[in-house]
Amino acid sequence: MARNQKSKSKMEQAKGKAKEAIGRAVGNERMTAEGRAEQSKGDARQAKEKAKDAFRH
Repeated sequence: MARNQKSKSKMEQAKGKAKEAIGRAVGNERMTAEGRAEQSKGDARQAKEKAKDAFRH
């Protein structure tokens, strides 16, 4: 289960980075902001999983 969540966080981060880069390239501020938000969501999920791992060991 944890591995699935970790990969999901990496996917969100990658998707957010891509969306932010595309938004910057075309000059779309909304898309850039959405990309940053997705990256933050992925970062939060990753931090949660790291905390869970720390308590397991």
